[in-house]
Amino acid sequence: MSKPVFYTFGLSVWSAAPELAIAELGYPEDAIETKIVNLVEGENFTPEFISINPNATLPTLVADGKAYNNTKEVVHYLIAHAPKKGVAPATAFTDRLHEDDIDPNAPLLLARNEEELKACASGFPFTFVQNRQNSLEKHCELPEAAALKTIYDAKKAGNGSFLAIYKGEVPEESKQSFFKQSVQHWNNVVNFILNDLPAALPESGFLGGASPGEDDFHLEAWLVRIAHLTGATADKDGIKALEKETKQPIPAKVAAYWAAWTERPSFKKVYANGLH
Repeated sequence: MSKPVFYTFGLSVWSAAPELAIAELGYPEDAIETKIVNLVEGENFTPEFISINPNATLPTLVADGKAYNNTKEVVHYLIAHAPKKGVAPATAFTDRLHEDDIDPNAPLLLARNEEELKACASGFPFTFVQNRQNSLEKHCELPEAAALKTIYDAKKAGNGSFLAIYKGEVPEESKQSFFKQSVQHWNNVVNFILNDLPAALPESGFLGGASPGEDDFHLEAWLVRIAHLTGATADKDGIKALEKETKQPIPAKVAAYWAAWTERPSFKKVYANGLH
């Protein structure tokens, strides 16, 4: 039987969840084949990859003749087949982390005002979105992409909307609406960190108990991305950078949770090249 194939990328927020799981669950180094899909270059938009995962997203896992095409499916499979047993299963909390209103990917591309929009338009967000559009335009013309036209059209429209905003090609009303949506999204994230997260976390340890459970792999990936966007570092006090957004001290339970993760070898391995 062939080994599972794990598609990932070092800057992917949600790929970090199964990467943490693999490191925590006792998988031998050669148990899973890893393939890198460069999201910055839009490699996830090749017809070959879309044929595996029509969502064109990471992480993706192909195992036992089946493709697992979202983070929850991938992490669940890894836990179910792991050498380490007894990992606390996911709860509704994991579902909450993947809801659109607190999407950890969105803040990378959002802008709440003219200053942030200028930064996006002259920095990595513009490069990322432009590269994606270039890849979509290139690959949608290939003969093997003909059957995937609906997918490509939807991806081009969604990605192109960000590009138009960055290029200043939208009406003022649309730009102001974008600012308003960006403000709301960050407000949702901050509210989750200040209120929902402390209510869910234990006094010490993890959601899964003394060691991370299924919920924890998702939460840590989510939390690291949000913290990273505010300049956090990988040390135990790094999450304090988030106070730029919360405008108040990070809740004690959240700070303790962050510190507990930073001490684990899995965290140090997955984020060895920096938070993302």
